[in-house]
Parts: sequence; structure tokens; C-alpha cells
Amino acid sequence: MSEQILKACKELIDDAKVGCASLVFNETCLEILSKAHNVLSDKQFKQLVVYATEKMKEKITFKVQPELTIQR
Repeated sequence: MSEQILKACKELIDDAKVGCASLVFNETCLEILSKAHNVLSDKQFKQLVVYATEKMKEKITFKVQPELTIQR
């Protein structure tokens, strides 16, 4: 069960990475980590911290959708 929780936490972090600005993403990661600490083993929590740290270090890339740009 805790492996599924760890996987779900990683998926939440991945989803937040795609859908949030940098500052919001960092806050979201901290919120996920604070809640995950209560339900994961120490080893799994450390794995999640490493995963979140790596994601925080990555640059966020935004994809500009052509229909949203203004032509001047």
C-alpha cells in the first residue's frame, strides 16, 4: 500500500510540475512532502524528498499554444 502512496505522490509532483509556475510548484511540493511524511516509511520519504528536489531543480518549460497568442 505504501508503494502505491509513494507512486501517487510522485505523480502529484509530476502533475504540479507541468501545471504550475515555479513558486507555486515549490509550495505544492512542500505541501505534498509534509503530508507524505505522515504515511510513508522513512526510506520511502527520503526517496520522495530526493525526487521532489530533482524536480525542483529542473527548469519549467512552458509551451505556447498558437491559439492563445495575439497576432500584431
